[in-house]
Amino acid sequence: LRRNKVSMAALVFLTVIILLAVFADLVVDYETVITINPNERMLGPSAQHWFGTDMLGRDLFARVCVGARISLLIALVCTLVQVVVGCAYGGIMAYFGGWVDSVMMRVIEVLMSLPYLLVVIIVMLVLGNSVPSLLVALCVTSWCNTARAMRGVILQLKSAEYVMAAQALGAPARRVIMKHLLPNTIGILILNIATSIPNYIFQESTLGFLGIGLQPPDTSLGVLISLGQAAMEFYPLQLIFPAGALVLIVLAFNLLGDGLRDALDPKLRK
Repeated sequence: LRRNKVSMAALVFLTVIILLAVFADLVVDYETVITINPNERMLGPSAQHWFGTDMLGRDLFARVCVGARISLLIALVCTLVQVVVGCAYGGIMAYFGGWVDSVMMRVIEVLMSLPYLLVVIIVMLVLGNSVPSLLVALCVTSWCNTARAMRGVILQLKSAEYVMAAQALGAPARRVIMKHLLPNTIGILILNIATSIPNYIFQESTLGFLGIGLQPPDTSLGVLISLGQAAMEFYPLQLIFPAGALVLIVLAFNLLGDGLRDALDPKLRK
């Protein structure tokens, strides 16, 4: 991975963005994120306000930092849930097989047949527009593809000699799955994580832009893009800065994922 300069540049950029999002309260004044200042509304970029101010006089750079933190937090939590549930579900399906595999596979097929946007809308209407409800909405069916991928990999690993030896020695199913099967899927999991995080960031931003996700006063990249779109005709920078941050973050994750794929796949190594 270190030999791939593009992927390493993406990794450095993401490290800076994550640190900036995590320690946003130390970098920017949080009061400028929420405090309305009519005397400084719609200002252009300056030394005091790097990205200018919005229609309510709030510092746009500070709001982008805080919004990126919310978007990254949602993406990381959803990815964690997806990986944990998908690995456990897929591992149980593949290891036990038979009717257990058939029943659990039918459950996945039913969940995947549900329209994604419809599920999100129903969950948000029932639970309200908040970060916890958005996490639930994004995680309801997201783990299904991971479970199917893990099932396929573990079905191949299950016939390996070291797995058969562990079973012959009387190792319980839990130990075989946790000790021998799941650790050998780390490469696929890393790729899954690298592609899932930007996907969740984009989904959250899309839902916020459509008015289905988080709503003001909550702040995320999607909310900022939606607010910037309303003022785009006369103040295009209100849209350009948060949209540019979204594009760069998603692009960096995708470039890092490509580098990890090349590094972890022996067939693609140079």
